Amino acid sequence: MQFTLTDNQGAWFDTGATLFGTRSLGVAVTPRTKLASLPLNTDTLLNGDLGGLLNLPLLNGIAPLIGSLGVNVNSLLNLDQLNSAVDAAGGLLGFLNPTIQRAKTQINQLSQQLLTVPDSSAVPLGSLPVGLDLMRTLNEVAALAPADLSLAPKAKFTVAAPAAASAHSVTSLIWPVGAQPIDQNSAFIGNAEADLTEPGLYAWACKIHPYMLGAVVVDDPLTPGLDFGKKLNVNVKGGIVVPSSADVVQELVQKFFRITTPDNWQVYSNTQTKNWNPYYPPAPILQYDANEQPVLIPSLDAYYNSKFNEGVTLPALTQRPSVPGVGELWVDTQMEKYAGKAKSGAATKVDVQNWTVSRKVALPQINLNNPHNMWSDRDGKYIYQTEWFSDRLTVFDRTTGKLVRTIQVGPDPSHVMTRTDTDQIHVAINAGNAVVELSPGATQIDRRILVQGPGETPAHPHAHWMSADGHIMVTPNVNHDNSTIVDVPSGSIQAAQTEQLPIATGMMPDSSKYYVANFLGQSVSCISLDGPACHSDSGTDVGYKAIDLWANYDMVTGATTGGFGGLPIQIPVSPDGNVVLVANTLTSNIAVIDTKTDKVIKYLPCDSGCHGINFGAKRGGGYYAYASSKFANTLAVIDPDPNGDGDPADAAIVGKMVLDSAAGTTADDVVTGYNGMGGQGVLPYPIVYNGWVQNATPEMANQLTCAQLNPINPGVCQ
Repeated sequence: MQFTLTDNQGAWFDTGATLFGTRSLGVAVTPRTKLASLPLNTDTLLNGDLGGLLNLPLLNGIAPLIGSLGVNVNSLLNLDQLNSAVDAAGGLLGFLNPTIQRAKTQINQLSQQLLTVPDSSAVPLGSLPVGLDLMRTLNEVAALAPADLSLAPKAKFTVAAPAAASAHSVTSLIWPVGAQPIDQNSAFIGNAEADLTEPGLYAWACKIHPYMLGAVVVDDPLTPGLDFGKKLNVNVKGGIVVPSSADVVQELVQKFFRITTPDNWQVYSNTQTKNWNPYYPPAPILQYDANEQPVLIPSLDAYYNSKFNEGVTLPALTQRPSVPGVGELWVDTQMEKYAGKAKSGAATKVDVQNWTVSRKVALPQINLNNPHNMWSDRDGKYIYQTEWFSDRLTVFDRTTGKLVRTIQVGPDPSHVMTRTDTDQIHVAINAGNAVVELSPGATQIDRRILVQGPGETPAHPHAHWMSADGHIMVTPNVNHDNSTIVDVPSGSIQAAQTEQLPIATGMMPDSSKYYVANFLGQSVSCISLDGPACHSDSGTDVGYKAIDLWANYDMVTGATTGGFGGLPIQIPVSPDGNVVLVANTLTSNIAVIDTKTDKVIKYLPCDSGCHGINFGAKRGGGYYAYASSKFANTLAVIDPDPNGDGDPADAAIVGKMVLDSAAGTTADDVVTGYNGMGGQGVLPYPIVYNGWVQNATPEMANQLTCAQLNPINPGVCQ
């Protein structure tokens, strides 16, 4: 199975073929002796001729029975392929072998017994009269045609221009117990491969761009359905082993199809409702429960539609905040396609007084490549724009959108911020080992600040944060599972503890502590900078605390005792230091953390691929947080403290709109696909964080309140 890693939206791990809307899925077969000539018909294996079974409606609230679907049940359930494999295992004289004949009889019985089963069910085979007897017989058949590991399939990965303009990595996310994972020491350009020695589900992600996903199902032809394996390694929370029916596996597989199938992305409108009904392969899947008993899902599509309550109406986004914001907002709509360039993405400007999309900056003349995050200079003249799938930082005029310059900084630059003391620029080199410091205006590179020690593998820093005085920088290091605290003037560093795959940071305005979103750790780390400043659950001050976003979630059963978040990404602290907001891309919600207790106090809804958050000024006082989503064309506006009492318990969504180009939007190119889609970096202007807001231009400062200009010393305003 060949994967080519690309910059193309929806085809980041590209197999060269499309299966149910995704180019990132492959199917392979465990080789068995005597079955070498058995053809693998992928269309049949994934029910390619049964596409009419997608998103079948309920009848009076009840899922249709398999026998009522009007299709060949053996084809639907892949039992015709199983019969062929059994025949092949028996050889020319198989008709004389009682085991072969018993298997074929039991396969027919299974087909009949499944006729009265709802298509959305997960059927324990032990609940059917023939189910476990068939599995025992198939084990006997397998002994006649043992697996030949010398012919085990491989997954091969290629990273090369022009498909990929920069480096990527391949890291195992899911793999069957008994197989070996893959994880490079660093991002690479070239080739890699992984052996697929066990039947089951394999999935990989790029640690640099973790929504880049690829997957292969390796099927044992002598089992019913496509095999997910008995037990799976899942690379979260430091590594767990779960039965293949575990809820965490279903959550991740569902998100795989939401992310890698552009037809499954959420498309909202400001003026009308929209139907949203994601689809999945209507393929039979064989899983195993916690007791290692087989469970057959007749149709993954019907099962997920039921399990995740899909098939919903997206409301018209008519709600706008009753109070305007101050200034303007920029959002990187990274998935948008344009007529004048091969690479995707643009910077989208929103007028937060009238809540309209006023400008798109796609910069076709330089083929702007996946713009990811932004910042501005002290005078507000420039927007500094990273190109996450390239090696460039690009500068454009904030007022006109015109290109100023572009400069090479290193592979996959992710986030950018300025120093408050010098107005120099810091760019995290996500596929490298450093943060690059540039002169104001990004006219030249002044130095590279290493974020790991001598001889260590590249740390791959992602979303760093700077202190209010410009003297401290903190980085999350996705390749080291730690954070680096940098003394900026000297460049000296020290490592700090985090959990798995830290991806973004946010710092308290007084620089007492900072927070790290641990993407695969399903947690948030609180790290003190000057004496114990984090708060344990018992209320004592501690130097470090891990806030578990899965504390209320059972990974196997899916049971919850409260809200939970998963795959956390951007994590800003409010300018007044009262609250932390965490965008969760797995659970499509936003965690609200009270900095006075360092506990999650509530969750707010978000859209598919919830990703970017940043704080801007609210007219007359207070703040708004703006949230973007990768796989929805929306912008959400959050008031973290509507009554202004300093308690974020009443934080709420107060407005929502689409980020589509529309009539009246100024643009330098024509959107041809995924309009408004791919929201990632969010930059409100003026920048209202402590250290930056004090440098606001007079034009902006005149629109801010005294408390907003003094976010951690509002007493001067009395």
